Amino acid sequence: MKRATVLGAAVALALAAVAVSSAESVAGAEEEGGEQAMPDLLGKGLWRVFTALDPRTRLDVHDVGGGDRRVLWPPHWRVCTQHPEPGAARGVRGRVVVGVAKKGEACPARVTAARR
Repeated sequence: MKRATVLGAAVALALAAVAVSSAESVAGAEEEGGEQAMPDLLGKGLWRVFTALDPRTRLDVHDVGGGDRRVLWPPHWRVCTQHPEPGAARGVRGRVVVGVAKKGEACPARVTAARR
């Protein structure tokens, strides 16, 4: 029982640290006029996308493997495509589109060539 309490407290502290760091990045973006540079998400796990973007960003996720699968568990997917391109300026409340494939699967050749 003690181990579960300690583990629960550690998880709560980790979530609080993530919340504080994202609040700082949001505050910094608002001070800079609401524009942010788009991070490079290609090849990264989908969970990293959620933590790298502002919480107010509209995120559209789709399966590029051709199976039209639903993304139910983000840690099992990785990014093959992204729009806007890495480094492009975008609004804090802007829209980001990412194409994902399950981890362990290769990104389709047609998608890798387009890289958008």
